[in-house]
Amino acid sequence: MPTFAAITEEIRLATAALGEFGAGLINPTVRLGVTGLSGAGKTVFITALVHQLLHGGRLPVFEALTSGRIARARLEPQPDDAVPRFDYEAHLHALTTERRWPESTSRTSELRLVIDYQSARRARNRTLTLDIVDYPGEWLLDLPLLTTRYAQWSADTLRLSRTGPRAMLAAPWHRYLAALDAAAPEDEQSAREAARLFTDYLRACRDDRFAMRLLPPGRFLMPGDLSGSPALTFAPLEVSGDQAPAGSLWAMMERRYEAYKDAVVRPFYREHFARLDRQIVLVDALAAFNAGPDAVKDLEAALAAILAAFRTGRATLVSTLFRPRIDRILFAATKADHLHHANHDRLERFLARMTERAVGEAKFSGAEVDVIALAAVRATREATVARGRESLPAIIGTPFEGQTVGRDVFDGGTEVASFPGDLPEDPAALLARDGFKGLTAQANDTDFRFLRFRPPLAEPGTSGAPTLPHIRLDRALQFLIGDRLA
Repeated sequence: MPTFAAITEEIRLATAALGEFGAGLINPTVRLGVTGLSGAGKTVFITALVHQLLHGGRLPVFEALTSGRIARARLEPQPDDAVPRFDYEAHLHALTTERRWPESTSRTSELRLVIDYQSARRARNRTLTLDIVDYPGEWLLDLPLLTTRYAQWSADTLRLSRTGPRAMLAAPWHRYLAALDAAAPEDEQSAREAARLFTDYLRACRDDRFAMRLLPPGRFLMPGDLSGSPALTFAPLEVSGDQAPAGSLWAMMERRYEAYKDAVVRPFYREHFARLDRQIVLVDALAAFNAGPDAVKDLEAALAAILAAFRTGRATLVSTLFRPRIDRILFAATKADHLHHANHDRLERFLARMTERAVGEAKFSGAEVDVIALAAVRATREATVARGRESLPAIIGTPFEGQTVGRDVFDGGTEVASFPGDLPEDPAALLARDGFKGLTAQANDTDFRFLRFRPPLAEPGTSGAPTLPHIRLDRALQFLIGDRLA
């Protein structure tokens, strides 16, 4: 039975949706959510997307642009005064002038892009407003907490922490936990130490060597202005029963768990997530592939949890009035430029395999879902390199200064040829414990898996603005907003 607060919140959301619907009749608007788990490239994707639209980049699959129907695109002030603006100009400067990747997303931000275009069916001039909402994917993994009690969350989290490589990473936290009595009187120092060790465990899981991604609560690894607050000073406990004894450590942790939901999760859901129309989820699948089958399975579970959080369905008048629904979702495997083009379709198939169950449920609700491999900004180019009698496909790029591979130390200005290896033909091999050993160099014993390439030298385009080469960004745009420009 829904609570009074839940019913009130539904009414408030419906009222807000009605207001936005009325405004949309005059100025059609699409709210595009851009998210992804840590390191997936959200900031780069938004910067590249906006730059290509502002300056008429090379986007052959994006029909509205290639047909000449887009007259211009321009930035306008964002509609939400309490939300930080996505700093497009600073991020573009980092990419094109400093040749470095922008800082990762650690908070919600927005940017409004207005597109003037001509209808494909009638020679009418129209305008589409694209509100881009950038937010960390880790926050999506918090949404199931809204319907999960502390005792159940503790049991689920502890069970997961005792599987695979997590068990080793959680050992210090588990040792401390074994000495705690959940029914003992509440104690601030015990809570702080438990929270610290629990956070250390989550941080260790996220390391590239393990690449675990199912790591709620999301704010523990990006606390922002809540750092040190009681709402972020709790951890799972070994508890039995449903009722915490009054004044106990259990009751203290449960109270703070509920405070986290009230201070962090519900405001995010109410003010941002519940208002989205379209969504792209960026996925660094290569990091999971390199870490091995446990990381791949963990990523698969994280993606299922993310898609389960979306309220999906076909957009109708009723759904628009009473509760917005996300009617298009795109899953994008990023960093495709780290592979030879012969592997791009394989990368898409792997991502489709990892999301097939959750995608099937979304499609059943009427939403359109697609999977793509892309690089919003392409940092490498392809070449064929002769090694003895063999000609090997390679990618060429400029590694960041200070990286070392074997005896080589890169200076940040010299290009190198890398042999990234091939993904297996069968996506199931990625989940087989002995079926896939990670991407390996084919030409010699050197492993180039973890090279980080600098953004490319930006050449001026026809508009005078720097160009940003990409892989399949145009296909992503066509799926996300192509129909709204028709």
